Amino acid sequence: MKSHSLSGLMLAACCLSVAPAGATSSAEGDHRMHAHATGSFSITMTPATAPQRAGRTSLGRVLLEKVYAGDLVATSTGQMLNGVTDTQGAAGYVAMEAITGVLQGKEGSFVAQHAGTMADGRQELSIVIVPHSGTGQLTGISGTLTIRIENGQHFYDIDYSLPEP
Repeated sequence: MKSHSLSGLMLAACCLSVAPAGATSSAEGDHRMHAHATGSFSITMTPATAPQRAGRTSLGRVLLEKVYAGDLVATSTGQMLNGVTDTQGAAGYVAMEAITGVLQGKEGSFVAQHAGTMADGRQELSIVIVPHSGTGQLTGISGTLTIRIENGQHFYDIDYSLPEP
């Protein structure tokens, strides 16, 4: 049951989306290139510890591994903390994911921060690129990610910007 609840939480999280961030400019004359990337990914979730009970909620920690295809050819590792309540469909999670690979021809890495909740038929998910986490040709990257599931397949969209060379 706990595994089913965790799968439900991740399924719900993957079906949510957030609006892309607006244009960014950190200083006068700072020009940024804005882009959109899309593709698919696979995910493996492995419980890191046995869930702990806290009142009506089961608290868990899960290790994440993803493989991205499409405009982002990359792998990622991360950790998720979740709280799944006894109420059907009520849960929350936070996660940090380190993504390394090639984004539309630019090689490097960045970190994505996830925060999601679901209850009473409503779901909210925010995934943002952690400021100043970009390396290599992705140094200075900022933006947001959305994830969705269609016919059992996971997909992503990334709206991002990078400093122009």
